[in-house]
Amino acid sequence: MQLILLGPPGSGKGTLAADLEQLYEIPHISTGDIFRRNIREKTALGQEAETYIDSGALVPDALTITMVADRLEQDDCKRGFLLDGFPRTIVQADALARLNALQDKPLTAVLNLIVRDETILKRLSGRRMCPRCGRGYNIHSQKPRAAGICDDCQVTLVQRADDKEETILKRLQTYKEQTEPLIAYYRERGLLIDADNEGTIEACFQTVRQLLDDRLGRA
Repeated sequence: MQLILLGPPGSGKGTLAADLEQLYEIPHISTGDIFRRNIREKTALGQEAETYIDSGALVPDALTITMVADRLEQDDCKRGFLLDGFPRTIVQADALARLNALQDKPLTAVLNLIVRDETILKRLSGRRMCPRCGRGYNIHSQKPRAAGICDDCQVTLVQRADDKEETILKRLQTYKEQTEPLIAYYRERGLLIDADNEGTIEACFQTVRQLLDDRLGRA
């Protein structure tokens, strides 16, 4: 099964992807996680990508396409894959289509998560993380036991630069201008499945699971 998750930042792609990875036993490939790991390890790619991510802009296609292409060639992708955060542009989508043709792995479906801007702003601006262990929290939905302190490390939590309100609004605008055309791109190809994620992630997961079962003709 080859899946793509589309949706604005804060739409719940990462959480849903982890659930689908376990259900279908395919690797969850998140460009966001790969970028953050490279930034943390101060690799050349990480240093180049950091300036774009912190400002709310998209990482250039050339960097992202090369990284994803290499990842899809690994052995654990032979049964399929689940892409989260890629593609984000029509150029990337065309590149992925060519790669799929080479590997004889056409896409199964493209899941489009729908969430209001107001909900996204609340979700993202409330995120906090431990600078020592990396554990994530949210001041609205996943609070630490002591306000502002990591449960495990007793270290003061921090807010990532790309979770500040000004950057979030810019990211949403960037998404609408550069990424939403993918919705039309995949709808025209009969691959798009819309899924509302305003409620709980469990409700969204069950809805997506049923939609995929219907797509695959499962009972």
